[in-house]
Amino acid sequence: MVSLLKTNRQLIYTIKYLYLYKMKNIVIIFILGLFTLACSGYKNKLVATNNQGIANDTIRIANEEIEYEIIIIEPGFNAWLASRAMPRDYHSQSYLESRNNVWVIEYNRRALQPFSYDPNLYPMQIDYRRGIDYGYEVNYMLYNYLVFFQLTYKQKLGGFQARL
Repeated sequence: MVSLLKTNRQLIYTIKYLYLYKMKNIVIIFILGLFTLACSGYKNKLVATNNQGIANDTIRIANEEIEYEIIIIEPGFNAWLASRAMPRDYHSQSYLESRNNVWVIEYNRRALQPFSYDPNLYPMQIDYRRGIDYGYEVNYMLYNYLVFFQLTYKQKLGGFQARL
């Protein structure tokens, strides 16, 4: 009777040990699988998002006749331009030039004072000179970028209020 009781206890301990051993392995395999799946899935999504953002938010406009171009790299500008900007030929070229002249002078002044103004908002100067005919397309894009900049970042570049 005693030996039968010992055998039953040993059998019960053996079954418990095997059960726990199998469960431990299953839990470890499950955790490793989740870890592998989580790391690989997140990495791919991040790369795809960044490539789409760079492709969609870079605009290059060039005036081939007089060799001027404007390159705008700003998150959200392309969508804003398509949805909220006035259509081409709404403003005359002289209107765009007068606004651009005033706003670019103030923008460049702020770009030269990184301790007074946020250097992340004004990373570099805009090379725009009065008296040069940049063409309608370059003036249109610069005007819309400066309007977008003022409305998005709540900046007032002076002279004229940015409006649509």
